[in-house]
Amino acid sequence: MGAMFSRGQERLVFAVIALFIMMRRSKQKTIEDSKTAAPAAPAGAAPSGTGAAAHPCPFLAYEAMQDKVSNKPQTELNLQILYQPNYLGSDYAADFKNLNLATVKQDLAKVLKTSQDWWPADYGHYGPLMCRLAWHSAGTYRIYDGRGGANAGNQRFVPHMAWPDNGNLDKARRLLWPIKQGCGKSLSWGDLMILAGNVGMEDMGFKTFGFGGGRVDIWARETDAFWGVHESFKGLASAPEKLESPLAAPNMELIYVNPEGPDAIPDPLMAAKHIRDSFGRMAMNDSETVALIAGGHTFGKAHGAGPGENVGPDPRGAEVEDQGFGWKSTFGTGKGKDAITSGLEGAWTANPTKWDHGYFENLFKFEWELYKSPAGAQQWRPKAGAGVDLVPDAHVSGKTTHPIMFTTDLALIKDPEYLKISKRFKEQPAEFADAFARAWYKLCHRDMGPVQRLLGAEVAAEQIWQDPVPDGKAISSADLTALKTEIGSSGLSIDKLVRVAWASASTFRKTDFRGGANGARIRLAPQKGWATNADAAEVIGKLEAISKGRASVADMIVLGGCVAVEMAAKKGGVEVEVPFRSGRGDATAEKTDAESFNVLKPDKDAFLNQSAANPYMMVDHAHKLGLNTPEMTCLIAGLRVLGGNCAEAGDVGVLTSNPQALTNDYFVNLTDMSTTWVKAGALYEGKDRATGARKWRASLCDMTLGSNAELRAVCEHYAMKDSKKQFVQDFANAWSKVMHADSYGRF
Repeated sequence: MGAMFSRGQERLVFAVIALFIMMRRSKQKTIEDSKTAAPAAPAGAAPSGTGAAAHPCPFLAYEAMQDKVSNKPQTELNLQILYQPNYLGSDYAADFKNLNLATVKQDLAKVLKTSQDWWPADYGHYGPLMCRLAWHSAGTYRIYDGRGGANAGNQRFVPHMAWPDNGNLDKARRLLWPIKQGCGKSLSWGDLMILAGNVGMEDMGFKTFGFGGGRVDIWARETDAFWGVHESFKGLASAPEKLESPLAAPNMELIYVNPEGPDAIPDPLMAAKHIRDSFGRMAMNDSETVALIAGGHTFGKAHGAGPGENVGPDPRGAEVEDQGFGWKSTFGTGKGKDAITSGLEGAWTANPTKWDHGYFENLFKFEWELYKSPAGAQQWRPKAGAGVDLVPDAHVSGKTTHPIMFTTDLALIKDPEYLKISKRFKEQPAEFADAFARAWYKLCHRDMGPVQRLLGAEVAAEQIWQDPVPDGKAISSADLTALKTEIGSSGLSIDKLVRVAWASASTFRKTDFRGGANGARIRLAPQKGWATNADAAEVIGKLEAISKGRASVADMIVLGGCVAVEMAAKKGGVEVEVPFRSGRGDATAEKTDAESFNVLKPDKDAFLNQSAANPYMMVDHAHKLGLNTPEMTCLIAGLRVLGGNCAEAGDVGVLTSNPQALTNDYFVNLTDMSTTWVKAGALYEGKDRATGARKWRASLCDMTLGSNAELRAVCEHYAMKDSKKQFVQDFANAWSKVMHADSYGRF
């Protein structure tokens, strides 16, 4: 609050304000005031109408959903996420090559400066609106499960299209429709929204770091992602770190944090905690966070010209004749100078459509006082009427006003660490511009995976957050034959080779294209220290000795697993050749952001039969691996009989008397009616119906395969006498699919 108060007095004032606001919360605009339809059940959960009001705050809804599925997997397990709609598609990488990117950018620049009466451009330029469109498209990314982000163009569908934080972005997408219509299949919505943000900034004088295409549009709402329920976000104002994973934003239906402050409490230090936690969950460090907030707020303005009660429903509740438009406002003209979106009102700089240093200049130049926008939102302005002639009105010529700041902006100079960075950026404009360019590129491409997946002439040089792996070399046909023979006679057991290959490859997740076998990062920190990788050092050491430079470590690990599957199939009486392609490279520790890989650590993993595994997470993991229902079922059954269990699981789920042989024994014994199953603590025991003798032990996930109707149908299919060979072949194909999931055409 500037020089008027000491630091201690300032905190006291904030505390008083906070208490006052909390007492009037029923009259404040908070995130919980925005009641929307209950979110669809994601991942492995079937739709439900049950509430969570009886649980303490913050309510761990993600765990509760898993518990609900675990209590009744027969009916509550939703397998439809393994069959996401994928119609009207094409080979997008091939289509993108037909795009003249330079011409498209020129056309976009024209759109940005052609104001439309149905939604007039602030300051005559749609650049800031397109920056917000791109930011909110990409900003949903979260590190814990790799979901969110711009990769699929999901902002076009529920729930994202209806979030209050995405208010009036439906207009931005309609402004882009002529570009999309003209480019057709050569430019996806996902790519167009990000490109529009880049072109917007470039047309306003900013030099971006690059652009990579390759985002493949989805055709229906995503049902695999958990975005929380209202109870998930209660009680977090002072403790945002208590937000349950995999969520990233501590506010329901906001991209990041409440700009007014936590629960609309205008305390910049409380806001700083929320910012750091939220941006950290989205893969951003402090410098990147400051750069993004300051860079983004260099452009455009916020919209809160009048009371929020004038704004109509989001697109879900709008009239059919509105054709997908939501948030229709009855305040004045409802647009332009009368527009209402966030409820906050005003611009941060004197030149909202030009890249300059005005944001930091104003942030440090003025002392700021709290006031309310015309919509009643908490925001800040210069004290004593300063700066009233600084900012031009966005629509009324000759009219001026003062700059504004959000509570989250003031966090950048109140939090000690953010303050250091903000001072440095203020004093070094070139460093700030470079930091923002790099952070923006990361924001827009973090969910795209390795640089090799990106398309176009403007792709930037490989960044460490893209998990660089050097190009590998294909193994010659002669060497491949020799290596397979040598691995088979090395004395390495089938179960160890299987466990290490699976551990290396199964970190892959298609949600953000991270993980996988390429790079052999299983031999680097942190993966080499994971308990599930206990066999890795021994097996990899022997495989490297066998290789003698003929193959990369990554290829040897996968090849070892393939050899083991073939040996196990032969042991079970079936000859099979596991599809294998070589050419993987070996990553280095210097090019590995070790800390960022912790989120890939196996957790509640049904494929490994970890003790905390549950049916919901089983399906969730299968989805991230890109598997369908039969593939998931095949792999779990095959891993059980091959010895793929983690150490803590022991013989749980190993439904065979012939371990390390690839047979359909798992299915035969699971569906055997001479066995009756009883619960025994956290596990289940299969007992002989006639004698009562224990025959098997199984986990909840094993039991789910036999009790859920859809999964049992698959189990029964593979348990049939004439399905033995088909199971082995299907397992080999599914195994190969996981082993090559991260190839991206490189090998």
